[in-house]
Amino acid sequence: MHRPLVITEDHALLDDLVRIAAAAGAQLDVAHAPAPARPFWNLAPLIAIGADQAEAVAATSPPSRDQVLLVTRDPDDPDTWRKCVAVGAQTVLTLPTDERRLVDRLADAMEPDPRSGSTICVIGGRGGAGASVLAACLALRASADHLRTLLVDADPLGGGIDALLGHEEAKGSRWGDLVAREGRISSSALQAALPAFGDLAVLSFHRGDVAPIPAQAMRSVLEAGRRGFDLVVVDLPRHLDPAATEALSRAKTTLAVAPADVRGILSTVQVLTEVRKHTLDVRAILRPGVLDDDLAMSSLGIPSAGNLPDQPRLTATLNRGELPRLGPRTVLGALCTSLLRELLPAT
Repeated sequence: MHRPLVITEDHALLDDLVRIAAAAGAQLDVAHAPAPARPFWNLAPLIAIGADQAEAVAATSPPSRDQVLLVTRDPDDPDTWRKCVAVGAQTVLTLPTDERRLVDRLADAMEPDPRSGSTICVIGGRGGAGASVLAACLALRASADHLRTLLVDADPLGGGIDALLGHEEAKGSRWGDLVAREGRISSSALQAALPAFGDLAVLSFHRGDVAPIPAQAMRSVLEAGRRGFDLVVVDLPRHLDPAATEALSRAKTTLAVAPADVRGILSTVQVLTEVRKHTLDVRAILRPGVLDDDLAMSSLGIPSAGNLPDQPRLTATLNRGELPRLGPRTVLGALCTSLLRELLPAT
């Protein structure tokens, strides 16, 4: 893969750019004048032109392209925007004020296969409603359809969604390895670090003592997931913590699994009161119970996304460490296929 290109003869600016690139996990190609930069102009994923070389670059009339930045260390230069237009740059970044933005732009440019994945959150309206099972099956079905999928366990006290999949011994990073990270996480680094099974990567918790996930860590993981995966499925705790609210704020859709009995509906309504403070599109997955479906749905006050009938053999299957069958003729498979078709953009 080609490297970002810097065109500058300002050694202080170059030192800053090399340091910033290192923070983004990138190495740079450097040209001190326009002529040696010419062979790289159409190949570099991003070009940063120092303000000192803007006039010289503009004089060569380089071909138009995207991902061109003008970088300056002088916020008071009145000619900055004229230079920006002259070199065909899309924006001006001023150091040190815009260092964080430049780190993000460089890291984006180095992503080998940028995607724009959707995030779906799943939450139980009551304990034991089956939200974790639905989240896992939704991720499994998507990965079986060759969608690059990230399954995120956001419930520190849930027992581990990797155990639900029968992969608790799989090698790879867990939340405890990521919570100390600050700032951006490369999507390629995240994929390489996590346990993966085909097109499915799983982020769960270590066994033993677990600490809450900082909101910043959840934000970094979901941003990396958006860039590197087609779908991110987040299994949420019922009691929302800062990480869960961060996930909700980024969700395209949230599925609330609600048992159709009196306590199940009352509990789900309370959960929805909190969930709706952080996200807009919330839909119900109804489990069978003593209440009529229409009465249950009218009590919840949100659209229906489907019904999930009881499956007596499912618990035994999971306890044996086996995965449920998710073919189109199975109940779970048909529901997951329908949800994916409805909730994901057409490809």
